[in-house]
Amino acid sequence: MKANVLSIVIPAFNEARFIGTLLDQIKKVNLSAYGITKEIIVIDDGSTDSTAAIVENMDDVNLIKQRVNSGKGMAVRGGLKLATGEYIIIQDADLEYDPEDYLPMLEAMIEGGADVVYGSRYMRKQSEGWLLDWVKAKNPNQSLQAYLGGRSLSWMAWIFAGKYLTDTVTALKLFKHDVIKPMTLETTGFELDHEITSKILARGIGIVEVPIRYNPRTKEQGKKIGLTDWFTGIKTLRRYGRTQIQNKLK
Repeated sequence: MKANVLSIVIPAFNEARFIGTLLDQIKKVNLSAYGITKEIIVIDDGSTDSTAAIVENMDDVNLIKQRVNSGKGMAVRGGLKLATGEYIIIQDADLEYDPEDYLPMLEAMIEGGADVVYGSRYMRKQSEGWLLDWVKAKNPNQSLQAYLGGRSLSWMAWIFAGKYLTDTVTALKLFKHDVIKPMTLETTGFELDHEITSKILARGIGIVEVPIRYNPRTKEQGKKIGLTDWFTGIKTLRRYGRTQIQNKLK
């Protein structure tokens, strides 16, 4: 493990339109206040466009090329294996999430003592009560189906994993090295989010949420998650829920 290093794990599949801009944004994030340097890892998940070529032409970026598209979860797992930093964050390859939000997340971890920090798209900085917060949390550019799907999975996480999180499917998750690296992960698709959340909670590790910015994209712009993933998410939460994992740990 390398102290004071943030490993940024970026799964990418056909993200040629966005990956270059994202990497430029990441490099501009100033982490000097915490004395942290960056280790950037892009996992090209069998892209058929120029994603890999764009990454190869950028300095200080580690590229893993998977010949066959194996799913986001498998790509993330590949990146986690190579991550060496004291802190590890998972970042989507599109521009829905702002890398500048690494800063409040690192603050919650380094100064607040959190072991795991999720960037929540739905948490409001100043609460107006749970009902207004829930209604106002929706980004006007996010489809109602996507919004309700994500929020309903928060309730499923509460039922099966024992904790309500405002945004279980956020694509900006920060971990201490010693929390995520030893974890044996099995799923290969978007459901990896739920496997990770369930296993963390089953081990009694707290998850802290901080509000982040969000710029949703449409299916026409490359959005890949859909209704099938919602059902898979529920199955995954049920499979890796607190009771099942605790039984395995005995």
